[in-house]
Amino acid sequence: MTYEAIKSRLDVRPFQPFRVVTSSGEGYEVRHPEMAFPARTETVIASPDRHGVPSLARIVAHPHITTLEPIESAV
Repeated sequence: MTYEAIKSRLDVRPFQPFRVVTSSGEGYEVRHPEMAFPARTETVIASPDRHGVPSLARIVAHPHITTLEPIESAV
């Protein structure tokens, strides 16, 4: 995956939530564009607690991101 691909997905308006799937099979949901920060070679993905406050961040290297899957937004 590339910086440009991730950035363009975050810039879609209206925002469309997506799941970042890695080569290990793990998936991380990005339900708000502010919950992911792409850099040149890796992306930081924040996971919210039950109140929606970022409580845990994961750093995922772009070569390990295999796909960005759309997910249903919360209603």
